[in-house]
Amino acid sequence: MSSLTEKDRPIVQLLLNTGTCPRCILRFCCVGSQMLYRHPHKDLMKDLQEFLKNKQEKEDTVCLDVADPPCKRIRLEGREEGAEDLNHNGAIPQIPSADDGNAAMESLAGKVCNVCLGILQEFCEADFVKKVCQKVNSADYQFTSFVFSVSLPPQLSVRERAAWVGVKQQMRNLGLPLAKDDIVQLKEAYKWIIHPQLSEELGVPADGKSLFEVSVVFAHPETEEECHFLATACPDCFKPAKNKQSVFTRMAVIKALEKIKEEDFLKHFPCPPSSPKNLCDALEIQCNNSAVFVAGRYNKYSRNLPQTPWIIDGERKLESSVEELISEHLMAEFKADSFNFSSSGREDVDVRTLGNGRPFAIELVNPRRIRFTAEEMKRLQQAINDSSDKIQVRDLQLVTRSAIGRMKEGEEEKTKTYSALIWTDKAIQREDIAFLDDIKELKLDQKTPLRVLHRRPLAVRCRLIHTMKSEFIDEHHFRLRLKTQAGTYIKEFVHGDFGRTKPNIGSLLNRTADILELDVESVDVDWPPTLAD
Repeated sequence: MSSLTEKDRPIVQLLLNTGTCPRCILRFCCVGSQMLYRHPHKDLMKDLQEFLKNKQEKEDTVCLDVADPPCKRIRLEGREEGAEDLNHNGAIPQIPSADDGNAAMESLAGKVCNVCLGILQEFCEADFVKKVCQKVNSADYQFTSFVFSVSLPPQLSVRERAAWVGVKQQMRNLGLPLAKDDIVQLKEAYKWIIHPQLSEELGVPADGKSLFEVSVVFAHPETEEECHFLATACPDCFKPAKNKQSVFTRMAVIKALEKIKEEDFLKHFPCPPSSPKNLCDALEIQCNNSAVFVAGRYNKYSRNLPQTPWIIDGERKLESSVEELISEHLMAEFKADSFNFSSSGREDVDVRTLGNGRPFAIELVNPRRIRFTAEEMKRLQQAINDSSDKIQVRDLQLVTRSAIGRMKEGEEEKTKTYSALIWTDKAIQREDIAFLDDIKELKLDQKTPLRVLHRRPLAVRCRLIHTMKSEFIDEHHFRLRLKTQAGTYIKEFVHGDFGRTKPNIGSLLNRTADILELDVESVDVDWPPTLAD
C-alpha cells in the first residue's frame, strides 16, 4: 500500500486547512489502498489528526498495509516552472502547524469539501447507497452483476487543478520537493467505496464487463460557471456539438486545463479553491440493460400490409405493419423501452413473402427481462402467430449483435426468387414467351425507380436476372418465376419504368407489359439457424 509518509505532512496540513475532505487528501497523496478509502469519514479524520500529531521522521501509516491493484491516476499539469507563488488574491496562505490540527478538523467537520463538492462525503454513506438500490430494485430488472458508472460535474477538474496548484505553491515556498503531479482519480476512489456497499445491498458482484449498468449523474449548480473562464483562455477546446447541451463537457474542460498556463490559471481562479455552501445534487439515478437481439423469419400473406409503419406527412395510411405485429409481443415480454427492426431486404405493401420467409432481427433497447428458455421462445413465437392471419414467424431465437451481420450480407450479395403475374396489351401464345426460359445471367441497368426516388439517391445500378421460367395462362397473362440478384427491382424489370430499367419484359416481348401480382418465394440467406419444431 502507498501510505502517508513524512513528506505528505505539509500537503495534509494545507488541504485540511483549506477545506478538503479526508478522502480527497488521500487522493492528493496518491494513497492507493482501496480499504483505506472505505473507512468511515469520522475515523479518517481522527487518523489524519493522529498523523499530524506524530512528528517522528520515520514513515507513519494510518492503517494496516493492504495489497490493492494499481489505481487509475489523473495528471493535473505538465512540469512547468516559473509561475508566481501567488494565489488569486496575491497572498500566500499559511500552513497550519500540527497543533492547529484539531481546530482545522473541527471547522471542516460540517463543511462541504472544496474539491469533490461532497461526493466523497455524503454520497458514500449508507443512506445514499440504499437510495440507489431502492431505485434499482423498483425498476424490476433481471441481472446477475452490475457495472457502476458516475457522471461528475466538469468543474471538479478545475477545482482539483486549483487545489494542486495551491499545494505546489506552498511546497515551493517551504523549499520542499514535490516529485509527483498526479492524483488518484475521483471516480476511481468513489467506486472503491461504493462498489462493496452496492454489491452487498443488491446481492450481486460488481463487474466491469456486466451488461447491466447503474449510473448516477451529479451536478452542482452553485459552481457550474467556474469552467467558463476556460472558454476565453482556450476557445479551441470548446466546440458546439449537436448532442451536447453545453460546450463545457468534462473532456473539453480537461483538454483546456492541459493547455492553459499556470500563471493564466491563477489570474482567473482562487488557489486553493473556496468551500461551497451546498453539496452536489444526484440529478439522476438510472438503470440500463444492454440491448437484447431477437431474430427469426417472417411470412407475409397480405397484399395490404407494409413491412414498417406507413406514415406520410404525419398521416397513417394503414393500421398495422409486419414490424408492429411482431414487435408488440416482444416489447411486452422483454419489457423493453423501445426497439429497432431490421430485415434482409423489404417487400412492397402489395407483395407477399412466402416460402421459408424473410430473415429479420429486432433490437430490444433496455429490456427489463433478458433470460428466456427455448421453450419460452417457442411460446412467444406461437403467441405472435396466433395474433394475426396476415403474418407468421418461425425460428424465433435470441442472437448476438455480431450475428446480425450475416443477415445484412443478404441484402446485396445473395439471391432471391420471385413469382410474378404479368399482363400484356397484345395477345400472346406459349411460343411467344418460351424464349425467356433460355435466358441466363441477363444484365440489367436500373436507374433508381420513380416510386422510391424520394428516399433513394439517383443512381444506375447493375443487376442480374440469373434464370427465368414462364408459365402461360391465357393470351394476355402469364406467370414468370425469376431467380435474381438481391436488390433487383422486379416490378420495374417487368414494365420498364418509362425506360429507366433496360432491358425489361416489355422490351423483350416487344409489347407493353405490366405486373399484376408479385410474391417473394425465397430469400436465400442461411440465417438465422433453423430450429427444430
